[in-house]
Amino acid sequence: MSLPTPRLLACSLALLAFSSTAWAQRVVEGDLQQQMSPAEFKAAGLDKLEPTELASLNRWLQGKVEAASAAAVQVAREEGRRAVVEEHRGFFDFGSREPITSVLPGEFRGFAQGRVYVLANGQHWEQTDSANVGGVRRQDPQVSIAPSVSGAWYLQIPGVNTRAKVKRVK
Repeated sequence: MSLPTPRLLACSLALLAFSSTAWAQRVVEGDLQQQMSPAEFKAAGLDKLEPTELASLNRWLQGKVEAASAAAVQVAREEGRRAVVEEHRGFFDFGSREPITSVLPGEFRGFAQGRVYVLANGQHWEQTDSANVGGVRRQDPQVSIAPSVSGAWYLQIPGVNTRAKVKRVK
């Protein structure tokens, strides 16, 4: 089973936030007596409340629902923003300056210009310089791809003293 894409995750969170907002609006428009069946209302003991007590409980509950809904919307926005930034890192110069870390599945046999490195996180990076290293073999090595001050990206494998200039192609 594959993990959801950042775009799918962002859409799911937005839908959750929207549905929470819609539910909150429904509760705000009515009171507990309208939202519950008569049996549920009686089973909860709410039929014993004075009208002013019931109104006070309704206002309190509506405030809680509105606050929870606003928090869900904010989380969805933040998660969506993070997912978009992560999905596009390497294509554009925005987001974190932290290195992208992943695994290079399979056997690594050194660098070569034009070679495409497919990472476990789904990103594809093509080597654009002539960096070369011979006699190196690693199985499923960790990789780090970091942006330089000039905006170029460099792929580094721990234990290999050479790094390769790369560009993201997918």
